[in-house]
Amino acid sequence: MTQLGYVGLGVMGGQMADRLLQKGHTVTGYNRTRAKAEWLIKRGMRWANSPREVVEASDITFSMVTSGPALMAIAHGEDGLLAGVTPGKVLVDISTVPPPVSRKLAEEVRAKGGDLLDSPISGSVITLQQGKLSVIVAGRRETFEKVKPILEDIGPRVTYVGDNGLALTLKIASNLSLAVQMLAFSEGILLAEKSGVKREVAVDVLTHSAIASPMVAYRGPFVLQLPKEAWFDVNMMQKDMLLALEMGRALDVPLPTTALANEFLTAARAMGLANEDFAVVFDVLAHMSGVRR
Repeated sequence: MTQLGYVGLGVMGGQMADRLLQKGHTVTGYNRTRAKAEWLIKRGMRWANSPREVVEASDITFSMVTSGPALMAIAHGEDGLLAGVTPGKVLVDISTVPPPVSRKLAEEVRAKGGDLLDSPISGSVITLQQGKLSVIVAGRRETFEKVKPILEDIGPRVTYVGDNGLALTLKIASNLSLAVQMLAFSEGILLAEKSGVKREVAVDVLTHSAIASPMVAYRGPFVLQLPKEAWFDVNMMQKDMLLALEMGRALDVPLPTTALANEFLTAARAMGLANEDFAVVFDVLAHMSGVRR
């Protein structure tokens, strides 16, 4: 049986590792803060003391961290991912990072006889738990075919899109739309509310209307009550928006709605809301509208 590893067991990474355990896989894991992984250890995950140990114990190692610098931090050094790579090892990075960063790491992994796929996901904790997560994959086709059955245990829709970095490009393109949709939804709610419609009624109508994308359906109710733990906080979303804006400049693609939504994320940080789910852009717009949550 294929031995799996997982490095980075935060909210989403931990849930994905748990799903692999539920599917009957043997998983060895590492997280910078062990306390956050204790629940997975109780569920049967094997603990390793470093990313290197995870790779050494695994045929395929998944990683999910917050940024390009964080990915390089777990990849390099005597205890990093690369130190554990030997011929035949496969790394699958789920982090949302700049495509050039991922391509560089793929080259370093291949120089040691292994391979790397960038494989970001589309969805949330809820879609993962419901078994509806989408997985986007880029890299060598033969490596993708090897890993595909395991990726299908994470989410039922697994799509190969081409060479390294292209899956990340699609992920960034997807995420910019999430913030834009959330801001537009907030505008509609506030327009209805200030006209006299109860907020709860407006949310119910709009989340069951023609505009109800999956994101609006599961995140729209956050304008009524934010989750206790952010699914995807303001800082993380703004990191992805800035990646999108950087790509837009490089490719000569104007991104006007992305730029505007990004300014609302900046306002949220200024209001001390950086650690809230990015749906808190509603609160920013509500404050500007003279409406209280």
